[in-house]
Formats: sequence, C-alpha cells, structure tokens
Amino acid sequence: MAPPQLITDFMRVMLLLAPSAAIICLVLAGLSLRQGSIPDALVGGNFAKWMFWAIVFLTLPQLISWFPSFGVPAPLPNGGIGTGWMANLQTDLSNFVQNFVMTRLATSFAAFFVLRAILDTIQGGHPLPSVIAAMFLLAIQTTLTLIKGYNSGTSFATADVLDSLWNYMAGTICPIAAGLAVIGAIWNFVSRRPVLPIVGATVGLLTVSAVWKLITKMM
Repeated sequence: MAPPQLITDFMRVMLLLAPSAAIICLVLAGLSLRQGSIPDALVGGNFAKWMFWAIVFLTLPQLISWFPSFGVPAPLPNGGIGTGWMANLQTDLSNFVQNFVMTRLATSFAAFFVLRAILDTIQGGHPLPSVIAAMFLLAIQTTLTLIKGYNSGTSFATADVLDSLWNYMAGTICPIAAGLAVIGAIWNFVSRRPVLPIVGATVGLLTVSAVWKLITKMM
C-alpha cells in the first residue's frame, strides 16, 4: 500500500531542505570558531560538531540507504512535491537560507569578527581567532561546494567526505595554518610573549601527514 501523498511530500521536503540545513550548520561552525581557543574549537569542540552535522545533512540520502540492510524499508520518494503549499514552503526556505543566511548574514558576521579582531588587538589580545572565523564565514559557499565534490554517492559517502576533508586539511589547510603560526610567533616575539610553543605548533602542522602515516604504520 502506497503512503499518503501528504507523507510522501513531507519526506521530499525534508530531503530537499537538507542542503539548507547544512548551510546553517556551516554558519554555526564559523561562529563557534570565536568561542574559546582555536584548538578546542577545531578538535572536539562546537566547530567539529557543526561540521559533522553539515556533512550528515549533505550525505543524508546515502545514509538512509543503509536502512534496508537493517531490515527497515526506507524507499526515497522520487519526483516533485505534489502539495502546493509544501512546494512553496520548500522553495521559500531554500531561498531564505541561500540569499539571506549565507549571502548576507554570514558576510555581516564576518565583518563584525574583523572589527572584533581589531578590538582584541587594542586590548592586548590575539586577533587570530576572529580573523579565522571571518575567513571561514566568507568561504561557506566554497566549503559547501568542496564537501559536495567529495560526496562519492555510495553508502559510505559520509566516511568518504570525512576522509577527503582530513586529507585536504592535512595537505592544504595545515601548511597555511603553519604560515599563520609563523606570523603569530613574530607577533608574540614583538609583544614579548612565549614564542617556543608556537614554533612547536608550526613544526607539528607541517609534519601532521608524516606523523599520521607513522602511527598507521606502527599499528
């Protein structure tokens, strides 16, 4: 027996709104970079949590494909939304997230973080967390495209995206972060703060891929 049209349309709406939910998660991930220290935010903090949920929403159909193997039938509805007001709701929400949240609101947040970086510098703090948060918010569309490009379309898509992001972070982001760490070391040297921890972080960021390969070989 086929499910009612209203239930089928509701499922289609939820699936079509999954990319919009991923955009909201990416905005929240950018905002969380300014909360606490950068290492805590990136590993085990709110940034990692929101990034994970963004990946889940973008690979939701592939995750649902696992349900039949558990004995739970979960056919994905095909076609368009038959209920008019649901179709309009999906279109309006998608446009709101795309044109307001990502294009306008995230840009405004980034501008405020740039101002916050200046204020942190005036107060003797470090501007790097605010600068990184602003850069991430301005690159949400690029990050979204990157994650979609890593989606293999298989039932292992979520893990494939996580693996690809790890390789991208180790091969691209970490060397850039090492360059920023050098700037931070110079800043600390000028302001007569400890320099050796940042120098150690620079070396670690440049060798993170080698350290990971060494650990996997030892296991």
